[in-house]
Amino acid sequence: MGIQFLKMETFKRHLDKFIILAEEEYASVLSFFRVLEVKKKETLLLEGEICTSMFFIVKGCLRKFFVNEKGVEQTTEFAIENWWITDTFAYERQIKSSFNIQSVEQSTVLLLDLHSQEELLRKHPVMEHYFRMVYQRAYAAAERRIRYLYEMSREELYIHFSEQYPGFIQRIPQYLIASFLGFTPEYLSEIRAKLRS
Repeated sequence: MGIQFLKMETFKRHLDKFIILAEEEYASVLSFFRVLEVKKKETLLLEGEICTSMFFIVKGCLRKFFVNEKGVEQTTEFAIENWWITDTFAYERQIKSSFNIQSVEQSTVLLLDLHSQEELLRKHPVMEHYFRMVYQRAYAAAERRIRYLYEMSREELYIHFSEQYPGFIQRIPQYLIASFLGFTPEYLSEIRAKLRS
């Protein structure tokens, strides 16, 4: 019970940054979510499955990826504590996903399916404001990433990423960081060696 309470407190502190909820209202909001304990490398969404849920990370790290025509995994997104992850296009339309979502670490996530989300928004309209803010931030981050991919050299991209998200560099395996930045693991090793010398 104590551990469960701490997990919920984490989500409450996150919501408090965006909206104001009374204690009893918060308990009601929480009732629309399911808590999942996820093992390392566990798959939460498989390419080709209908995307029915979005995931809020209470603790741990998830990633979204697809497998390219050469059979190589291409990571497009990471999500750590207080971030959301889903295949937004497939989730909104309730269609088959073209991505996989997998845990990078043992994680605790809150799962929200579309039906529950719609009920949640009907019962607690203030959550519309919360989700709008979350989507705006995610969209802005995606816009910046696209610009960086066009403007920066590969080395600059890695330096920028490691400065913006130093925690990622410590937590996430190098081959996944390479996949996210569009490098081979060998090329990333070369950049890191060059920066150390």
